[in-house]
Amino acid sequence: MCVEYLKESLRSEEQAQRLLDRGLKADREELIKRLSSVSYYRLSGYLYPFRKTDSDNYVEGATLKVIWDRYCFDRRLRVLLLDAIERVEVAIRTQLTYHFSEKHGAFGHCDERHFPNLKIVDYIEWRENLIVETSRSKEAFKQHFFKKYGDSHRNLPVWMASELMSMGSLLTMLKGVDSGIQSKVSSHFGMADELLLSWLRSLYAARNVCAHHSRLWNRVLGYAPSLPQRNKYPNWHITDATGKRVLVNNRVGILLMICHNFLKQISPTSQWRKRTEELFAEYPEIPVKAMGLPAEWTKHPLWT
Repeated sequence: MCVEYLKESLRSEEQAQRLLDRGLKADREELIKRLSSVSYYRLSGYLYPFRKTDSDNYVEGATLKVIWDRYCFDRRLRVLLLDAIERVEVAIRTQLTYHFSEKHGAFGHCDERHFPNLKIVDYIEWRENLIVETSRSKEAFKQHFFKKYGDSHRNLPVWMASELMSMGSLLTMLKGVDSGIQSKVSSHFGMADELLLSWLRSLYAARNVCAHHSRLWNRVLGYAPSLPQRNKYPNWHITDATGKRVLVNNRVGILLMICHNFLKQISPTSQWRKRTEELFAEYPEIPVKAMGLPAEWTKHPLWT
């Protein structure tokens, strides 16, 4: 049964006092300053693991420094993950566009028959979204194309249109094309079709979390990525002494491994791995278990 929401808005000073009354150790003026730049509700997500069982009060050790360090670590982790996802997205976009246009031509995306894995209603929605994305774009190449070819063409060639697609539209396109194109794209990255789709879906969901500046470091993923087959890729299934897999596949740690796996091929000279390790080294008190990683995760075969 739903009840009426009766909580009232609180000033920063009142928010700070509430946190202090619940056991957070902090300098009051510093806490007020933090709450003026980062909302109480956003910061409370980092405080939640410090709550006592069945209580709003906090356990010993809940200090503003500890909470703020986790917030800062998480913010920088999101930037790193976005950087990696951008490179993965561009690489997949490139391969998909190349193989699709090679088979279906410049305007093949305007024909629903070239998307056998999409229901017609889903194809129509995808096309309508692409039309909106195109109309909103201020890219010079779009304006040049329609100025020169607009009397003959109402749609951009697929290699131009794909540059205007959101990551969600890109994922829909990859899902919708025939299995032959999917296989060519996934083979480029050395994986099966379904695995690539699963990984891209998980990265897309994580990208949205990052883009909205939401908490990431101890979040349970909305779309847990599938793992490669155990017999061919045993490193993804290494277990501890109790028989549990050391990499949990519904936390951000698995996404770091996935991004590293992609970047080794996409950009082998990238410093992304080094920058990631430096971030973790700067915040050694951050519990990696909450990210689904083993204690010595940098020594895991997938990371080395």
